[in-house]
Amino acid sequence: MLTLLEYYLAFTRDLDWEEGSRPVVYQSLARTALDLGVTERQVQKLEAALFAAGAITWNDSGNHKRYGQRDSETGRIVYSFGVDLTPLAYLRPRLEAVLAEKRRHDDAWMAAKRQASWLRRQVRALLAEWAQQEEGAAIDAIEAFALRYDAVAVPIRTSMDLAALTLLVAEHQKLYDAIIEAMGVTSPEVEEGANQSSMTKEIAKGSSRGEPQVAHYNYPTHSFIEPCSRSDKGFQESVGRPSAGKQAGPSTGQRSTEHASSGLEHVTLGMVLSAASERLSAQLPKDPGWGDLVEAAYGLRQELGVSQQSWGEACGVLGRSGAAVAMLVTDRAALREDDPVRSPAAYFRGLISRAERGELRLHRTLFGLLGRDRRSE
Repeated sequence: MLTLLEYYLAFTRDLDWEEGSRPVVYQSLARTALDLGVTERQVQKLEAALFAAGAITWNDSGNHKRYGQRDSETGRIVYSFGVDLTPLAYLRPRLEAVLAEKRRHDDAWMAAKRQASWLRRQVRALLAEWAQQEEGAAIDAIEAFALRYDAVAVPIRTSMDLAALTLLVAEHQKLYDAIIEAMGVTSPEVEEGANQSSMTKEIAKGSSRGEPQVAHYNYPTHSFIEPCSRSDKGFQESVGRPSAGKQAGPSTGQRSTEHASSGLEHVTLGMVLSAASERLSAQLPKDPGWGDLVEAAYGLRQELGVSQQSWGEACGVLGRSGAAVAMLVTDRAALREDDPVRSPAAYFRGLISRAERGELRLHRTLFGLLGRDRRSE
């Protein structure tokens, strides 16, 4: 019905809805059926349904044929016989209210669906990470949580009403909270919020002369993010291994806002190597380090069609190791079987843009890749 109504509205003009005029569509029934790809009888049934809904009426001629004429100068209808859309004007307030309510319902439904999908990804990623770290008795707990996940991971179809979807989201949230509690970790959102609040204080201290423009956090065990700015020219000559000092990392320091908000602080080298594709892993030595990963990712750049400029910008925003992780994610997106990325270069640029806006969460992406790999085994 809506398709037919929209079709008829396309034949009207603004002046047809003015006082003293009547928005009558005098297109022939046969032509309407031909344009819509249906039979004339189907058009008549749709018109009857619209009439029952109070949306249209008819201004019939003596022989029930539809015809009319507009003034060539003013554009107003001189005479017309056909479908009269005048009742639609009186339905406008009610239709707008119905449309607004439907939009609110649809927005709430889509928000609940996104929340359920996000919780599912988080649960799968947490279980995958937990399975890699724990052995023995913890495996039983992981399997128990996996069974609970299978019970709630039902397909979410558009036929599911909002109330049922809301209950499903609540079940996912309970499962997610239970896994977080069992693992003894805090939610990523809480950790990221704490990092953001502490980061402001640390960067404020770094105002002495000679300090680099891009600040970095440093880790006590190893330096995950290597210093890199846009002046690096994106490794124009070569990507050499970082020195031993860079591998170990100083004991204190800072990191940039982009690094803190991109989730790199939650990523380990083991996670990255486990999520690497076969073609990326083939370029790594037997016992790779972060420098080896950066070099392999830079070598993969040309195969994916990522420009030198994009790589340099990624280094400036995420650091060299962060750029390598982004290249890994791009590589996996290009190789996935369902809906592969057609333009890896554009996808890589999108990751950089999200990082600049503080919207990139690489650790969640890696968790999802690890969980997907585990299910496919």
